[in-house]
This record gives sequence, C-alpha cells and structure tokens, in this order.
Amino acid sequence: MTSALPRSTPADQGVDPAGILAFLDALGERPDIEMHSLMVVRGGQVVAEGWWAPYSAGRPHLLYSLSKSFTSTAAAFAQAEGLLDLDDTVVSHFGEFAADITDPRSRAVKIRHVAAMASGHTREMLAEALERDPAEPIRGFLLIPPDREPGTVFAYSQPCTYALASIIQRNAGMPLTRYLRPRLFDPLGIGPVGWQKFPPGREQGFSGLHARTEDVAKLGLLYLQRGRWEGTQLIPERWVAEATTRQVANPDQPNPDWRQGYGFQFWMARHGYRGDGAFGQFCVILPEQDAVIVTTAYTLDMQAVLDAMWAHLLPALTGAAPGTGTSAAQDQLEARLAGLGLPAGPGAPEPADAGSWAKEPFTVSPAATGASEVLPSLTSVELAPQPGGWQITLAEPGNELTVPIGAGAWAISERADRRGETIPVAVSGGWLDGSTLRAEVIFLETPHRMDITCSLPGRTAQVVWRHPPIAVSELRHLHCPS
Repeated sequence: MTSALPRSTPADQGVDPAGILAFLDALGERPDIEMHSLMVVRGGQVVAEGWWAPYSAGRPHLLYSLSKSFTSTAAAFAQAEGLLDLDDTVVSHFGEFAADITDPRSRAVKIRHVAAMASGHTREMLAEALERDPAEPIRGFLLIPPDREPGTVFAYSQPCTYALASIIQRNAGMPLTRYLRPRLFDPLGIGPVGWQKFPPGREQGFSGLHARTEDVAKLGLLYLQRGRWEGTQLIPERWVAEATTRQVANPDQPNPDWRQGYGFQFWMARHGYRGDGAFGQFCVILPEQDAVIVTTAYTLDMQAVLDAMWAHLLPALTGAAPGTGTSAAQDQLEARLAGLGLPAGPGAPEPADAGSWAKEPFTVSPAATGASEVLPSLTSVELAPQPGGWQITLAEPGNELTVPIGAGAWAISERADRRGETIPVAVSGGWLDGSTLRAEVIFLETPHRMDITCSLPGRTAQVVWRHPPIAVSELRHLHCPS
C-alpha cells in the first residue's frame, strides 16, 4: 500500500519560501532546462512540491542512472542477508565461466570495486562488454583486462552496476523489483514501479527504473535517517556510512559536483551527496540541512541545476528558524507550484481541407530517418478526425499507437499499442498553415519528447526527438514496464 510523506509549509520547517521561488526563477530563465518535477523535504516533511503539467504526481518517471542508488540499497539488504560480501570477487559468483577469465586483474575485481565504479578499467565498458558477449555482458566485461589495479581508479561504467545487480538477482533468485518489494518498497509505502531488462533478461540495475518523485524522496529520506524508517533499521547504518562517503577519487571529472568522489552508487557533492540520472534526475541528500531535494527533468546541463540549488535552495535551508519568510512569499510559492506547466504546442485545431489530411498516411522521410535525433523505427504517421478533434497514429514495423491531439492544451491518454502495452502520452499541436501540421508528443513516463511535422505536399513527415533518449527506442520501450 502506498503511503504519503507528511506535509508541512516551508516556514513551519525553517525554510524560506523566497529561496524556493528564486530557484524556480533561475530554472525558468534557462530554456535548455525543462523541469518535470520538484520535491523538497525538510525535517521528514514535504515542504514544497510541484509537477510541470502534463507531468503529474502519481505517474512514474524514468530515473536513468538514479536507478543505481536503488541497486545500492538492494546490495545493502543482500549483504545483510549473506547473499554477498563486498570482498567477494565478481567472478566467484559466476562459476560457469570462471575458467574463461584468466587475467589476474579481472579475477581480482571485487564487489566493492564494481559498487564504487573502480573495476580498474579507465573508460565506459558497456559497448565493449556487449561486443565480447551480447548474451552475457558480465562475461564480456570480465574478459576485458582492467587497465589498472582494481580499486585504484574511477571510471563511470555501466557493467560495474550491472555486475552488482546481477549478483543480487542471481543469488536471491528473483528480479530486483521483487527482491526490494517486501524489504524497501512496501515499508516505505512505495507503490508500483517498473525496471527495464537487459541480457539475459535481468533487470538493468544501472538504469531503467521508473518510480514516482515521492518514491525517490523516500529513498533519500531513508539515507538521511541513516537507514532507519519509522523506528526500524531497514538497512545497516554501516552501509549508509560507506555508500555515502568517498570510496574512490575522481578529480578528472569536468564538472565540480562530479569530482568530489564516488561512494557505492552515490556521488559525493560540494554539499551532501546524491543519486543522479541522465538529463536531470536528482536525489540530493543534505545531512547538514536535514533535507532531501528531488527533481525530474530534461537538460544536458545538469551542473546548472545543482548550481541553482546551491545558489538559492541551500541558503533557504540553512540557518533559518521556524516562521521564516513572509506569508506573501508563502502564498506566492503555493500559487507558483500549483500553476507549473509546459506550454502546449501552437496551431489551429482544424485544417481547411480535412479530407486531404485524413486520406492516407504520411511517410517518414528518409532525411529525418537518417538523423541521430530521430526514432529510426517510425515509418509513417496517420491523421484522422475524431469526436472533438483529431488523432495521430505513430506506426513502426509490427506496431502502432493512436492517440488524440490536444488543440491549445495537452491531450493526455493511456492507450495500448498494437502489442497491448499501455503507453501514456501527452500530445498537443495543430495546423501552422494550410499545408503543415506540427504535433508535440511527450512520453509521460520518460523525460522524452518528440516533434512531428507533417507536410501535405508530398505527404511526408519529419519526426525528430526534441529530447532524445540515450538509446533510441521503439515505442514499446517508452513507458514504465509492468
């Protein structure tokens, strides 16, 4: 059963609401930062929360590498239950191919090394591991000798976390989500989540978890409380201490909050520590301020989000007494948070000649298909009138999804594709002129947005990711797995 964190006001918890407003202002001035949600927890209570519509509180969001901090938590349980020891070698848990791993450094890689991104390799190893063995990436990973002694050098590398996640799942005999359900999700009141899979059918561990903003805040609060939840020590305090302190140095990272050291699937930061995922998925834990800050977003400048936190939220959380801030600032903040939203796409709701637009599909043009920001599997787009407006069909080989288009607003739908998988989307747009329709499609359980432009002359469609995924995906991957 899901349960909500208690709510309070910023002022009652010694937080200046003007600082939260300043943070929102700073992000709003950056067109390259598209926020999806914000939650601020102080003293165990939510003091500010907001979702940029059409994103919403009850919907899970793809966390990308923030998933790693949940995998770390699964490792805490697994170690406490005797399923692994940090000083075990990785290869000792994969006896069926141990004879293939002959390099001494590969054989010396321990669980603590992969938990700390310190396998001894000096680069991201995912592509190379899959090239060596696409069916079993752990074997492919261990077949590549580390460049340095394990434990001596940091390199952010997905196979490290995947190895940790694979050991947990192998020894527990179940996926991470099922393992964590009675241990973490149920005690914290976290509802349904989904985790994408990876060869040979294990949940990824390094990415792919979909969870709600409040679910992430609960994980952060668990760590802030040093593993305790409602009077029960869920994960060992020692694990929290080790996971959230520097296990390996990383001074060569380009951004200041990425070169403060790395723990066990947590980043150290200039203030506190954090879990984070690509494009602005953050769980920032600030022990000195007794606070947790969670964001979901799409941006390529994640450092800018943290810079804004330090410039505006940190002062608002520091040294303030209960009753801080004016009632006017509190009222302004409440109104601001309630009114957050992403602007809908422009365009007229109806074309001049409806029959021409609904006659036959628009073919995705070769020029668009060849671009790096385009979904290659999309082959055609079809438009058709429906009661009260229009709908659009996105087609790819063997699959299609038909959803309504909102005129001047976001039309939110949860329709099944041809495979029977429900894909929540929000669509807005309309006709820019007599020969051009433009639609914006947000995949609501991900950070990603697609722009579609249909041209009546030639009946072609340009389909471009405005917010491209890390790995270009088919439609069926653009939602929370069941």
